[in-house]
Parts: sequence; structure tokens; C-alpha cells
Amino acid sequence: MAVETTDYRKYLDPSVITRLNSLELKARFIVEGFMVGLHRSPFHGFSVEFSEHRPYMQGDNLRDVDWKVYGKTERYVIKQYEEETNLKSYILLDSSKSMAYASEGNVKKLEYASMLVAALSYMMVKQQDAVGLSLYAEKINKHLPPKATRSYLQEILKSIASAEASDKTNTSASLNEIAEKIKRRGLVIVVSDFFDNIDSILSALKHFRYNKNEVIVFQILDPLERSFAFGADAVFKDMETMDEITTQPYQLQKAYHEAMDEFINKLKTGCLNAGIDYNLIETSTPFDKALYAYIQKRRMLY
Repeated sequence: MAVETTDYRKYLDPSVITRLNSLELKARFIVEGFMVGLHRSPFHGFSVEFSEHRPYMQGDNLRDVDWKVYGKTERYVIKQYEEETNLKSYILLDSSKSMAYASEGNVKKLEYASMLVAALSYMMVKQQDAVGLSLYAEKINKHLPPKATRSYLQEILKSIASAEASDKTNTSASLNEIAEKIKRRGLVIVVSDFFDNIDSILSALKHFRYNKNEVIVFQILDPLERSFAFGADAVFKDMETMDEITTQPYQLQKAYHEAMDEFINKLKTGCLNAGIDYNLIETSTPFDKALYAYIQKRRMLY
């Protein structure tokens, strides 16, 4: 069933999407909700030149039916579209233990990131772009080179769905290793909380730029990781080392805000100085913010 124009916003809400059963269904509804929103935005008509027809299938939007063809043949066919120039995209997803965090009322960072990556992959394959996936933590746990087939999308979605937050973070080493695996330049998308040494991360991100790739960074954070609004006494646990400390959050709040702002600004500034698109996304944020950033980048490339 296609997303109705009257309720498309709810299919961009992480708290709604997470209730759906399969990752493919989540990706589909995110993308369909986003596409409905595009028709109400300055990006209307971004996608593409007319390419070919295919038979109408259950679930297709009736607005895509070519009624002229129906008038001549009495057959329902769908207008397909294709980008003028296809793109190779490499999506890198952090699945380290720190990505398992979620404050009350929000989804885990890895769950949010997985839904976003699934939606991006789904959208790319629909545009006939090639998409690949790398899952990493302390090392690369999965690497799928880019392909553009619908059957390959199933393999990517299966790999994303099986990802579990485990192991410590070693972002820079993993990114450098993945950069060496990329033989044909394209668009590199990195999705992580980037809780690691920022200087090493920036050096690794520049590795992709040295090889003439375009790069988009999505830093995924829980709202509480930014606000530190815990209230009374609290026990803080390091998700990777499991070390614990009990303290009163208000005593740390000012110092925490300063440290977090410095951390975020250093990553953002380093990315921008290297010609890398930086996007800060909280897990309570509707998915269209990240998808708009991708579309903007996609339009600039060709």
C-alpha cells in the first residue's frame, strides 16, 4: 500500500517506523513518505528523466500510471525514471557498542542509523544507482561492494538487519581499510556517533577525499547525549568498557556541554575544511532531514 498524502509525515517519524515488522517495509515507507514530501518542496521533480515503462503492480502509485499508453492499449503501465548518470555509493555503518544507547522514549542509535541506511539504500536502487555497505566496529565486520540490482538490495537489507552493537570503536582504522577497498570513486556516506579520537577520524575521512570521493557524514546522537538533562543522581556506564560512575548530573552539566560542543564543532569544522558534508542528526529527528541532505548532494554531483 502506498503512503497516503495526508499521513506521510508519520512515516518519517522514527517512533512510528520502528513499529513496522521488516527493515524492507521500514525503508519503503520512509522513502515513500519522503517522496510525497518532495512533491510539496522545492525539490519537486528532482529525480530524473523519463526512461521506460513496466507493468503496473499492486502497491504502485496510480499517479505514475501512463494513461496515454492505457488509452491506446488498455494496459496499465508505470512510467519509470532513470538518473542521467548513475552513481556508485558506499555506505559505512558504525555498529560498535556505543551505538546501542537510547534514552527513554527514543530508539537506539544503531536502530535509527540502520533505518536511515536502509532507506538510503532503497532509494539508491530505485534510482538505479549502485550501493554498497560496510559494517564496522573494532574492525570491518561486513563489506559488500556496490551493485545496482534489486536482488542485491535484499542482501544489503539482510546485512543491516543482522547488525548488532558490539565491540569497541576503532573508526579510523576501519575507515582507512575501507578506503583502500574502494577502487572506483563515488559517494561515501559514513553513519556513526564518532565517539572516538576526532583527529584520527578526520585523517581517515580525508583518505576518501584524497582518492577523489565525495563524502557525507551523518553523526547520529541521542538527544540526551547533547542535553545531559538527567536530573537527580545517576549512574553513568561506558557502553564499551562497562565502567560505571555515580554522580549528580547538574554538577557536570556545564563541563559536559562545553566538552560535547567542542567535540561536535571540531568534527564539523574538520569535515567542512576537507570538503566533506557534515550533518548532525538526533534519533528523535524525522528521517527527511538526512534524506534531504543526501538529495542535495546527489544533485550537486551531476
